[in-house]
Amino acid sequence: MKKPILMLFIAGIIVCFLYIGTKPVAALAWGDSDGGRQTYSLQEISEGALGDKITFNSIVIADSDYEWHERVNGSEIGKGTIRNELVFVGAREDTGINAGVDNVWNGSEIAVEDGKTYLVRLYVHNNSLYGMDSVAEDTRVWFNIPSVSDKEIRVNGYISSSNASPSEYIDYVDFTSDVPFHLEYQYGSALLENGGIGKGGGIQLSDNIVNARSAVEGLSDGGVLIGYDALDGRVPGCYQYANYVTIKVKVVYDYEFSVETKVRLADSKDNTWQDSIEAKVGDKVEFQIQYENISDYMQEGVAIKDVLPANLHYIEGTAKLYNVLYPDGLTFDEGTVVTTGVRIGDYTIGSNAFIRITAEVVDDNLARGSNILYNWGQAGVGSTVIQDYATVIVYNDKVFKLIILGLTILIFICLVFIGILLAKKRRLEHSSVRPMGGKDKK
Repeated sequence: MKKPILMLFIAGIIVCFLYIGTKPVAALAWGDSDGGRQTYSLQEISEGALGDKITFNSIVIADSDYEWHERVNGSEIGKGTIRNELVFVGAREDTGINAGVDNVWNGSEIAVEDGKTYLVRLYVHNNSLYGMDSVAEDTRVWFNIPSVSDKEIRVNGYISSSNASPSEYIDYVDFTSDVPFHLEYQYGSALLENGGIGKGGGIQLSDNIVNARSAVEGLSDGGVLIGYDALDGRVPGCYQYANYVTIKVKVVYDYEFSVETKVRLADSKDNTWQDSIEAKVGDKVEFQIQYENISDYMQEGVAIKDVLPANLHYIEGTAKLYNVLYPDGLTFDEGTVVTTGVRIGDYTIGSNAFIRITAEVVDDNLARGSNILYNWGQAGVGSTVIQDYATVIVYNDKVFKLIILGLTILIFICLVFIGILLAKKRRLEHSSVRPMGGKDKK
């Protein structure tokens, strides 16, 4: 008898584990300092289920609430009312358009794109019915934006209050992409909107709202104070005193690729690409910018730009692209590679490409002595740009040449003058010599 009971017990445990492993658990999407607060329907809250207790974001509208609300209030539940306050952090793309209650917020996960900016919202609602007679004190909010690069980044939002129960609340939204990325908080973007101090466009909050404290340290004094009449931490109960806090973050894809810039003298017997060479005014030099996809995914719309310094002039028609499609080089008709840059296509994992150009060393504003000319080669994928440089060392001996030229001219003039003097002396000597005569013979 004991054996069948034991087998049933073990089977039950296995079923429980399978059930827990496959069933979504709401508690994983939110939390608080009490380890999981009680939730209330709209009807329960309205009928005084909270009593004198101050608590935040604990209303989960039940199916029965819709019929109850229409029967009691003679209207439907207002558009834009948060159906599940446990999910109080959400995100949406910042399109520049605020549709109010028609805004669609992603409460658990949002797929993001490179270079786009997103709004992250935190909803703060003191669920008490008693308005100014039931004010939450020292109410603070903040966000944690991890300083990481990944394909999924979780942004946590926090609420705390000294006289609320629970005293601390947490929720999150996950940003996801197929390409590793990081999030950049947009400084000055924190905004509080409510029917009081934040009415009519909102009031700006301090940038201390981001990464105020670590979740491990305890959060009661982190973040920034909010409030209804002032930023004093006082938040009355009921829907009319609800608060909406937003920040902006920018998504930056962390594309993995490499860039290498090299140089060599054009038409030289030594075709080796170097990091640095010596040249003189009038020489032609070649530059090579190599891009390589070192990631584990396709990279689209790769761009290359050569940033030539002063005293290196691009020679029109010399820019060529070398890759698997153009092993002998593809010539560009325009010199955009040294102005705005050029798109060179899409590249699979491990593939690469070269851009080569020729420039002439000139003397536009060379300084006296040794000049190091830095030529930067840039590659960009999305909003990520990586660069590398090669140098051309040019010795400017113009002053020395002028001195030599001046001395040469002076010596020449001196020699001419000496020649004239010698010639004159010889003429004088010649004219002073008298012919010798003899006596006449008789």
